Amino acid sequence: MPRAFVLINVESGSEDEVLKILKSVEGVEEAYFAYGVYDLITKIKADSMDELKELVTRRIRTISNVRSTLTLIMMEE
Repeated sequence: MPRAFVLINVESGSEDEVLKILKSVEGVEEAYFAYGVYDLITKIKADSMDELKELVTRRIRTISNVRSTLTLIMMEE
């Protein structure tokens, strides 16, 4: 089961709104505020790499006020 961390930059002032939406997205296991280069960090999982790609490109990147993402795919434990 593929998992990844997704680091997210959002429009200033929209952090609360985007975090709330992220927590309701199926496949998002955890979501937090972050300080530094990125505004939010999420841990996601999917049944396949194709589903993981869809989760990032169609469900996370399309959220209003998301400016950019960086996806870090986790290796098997």
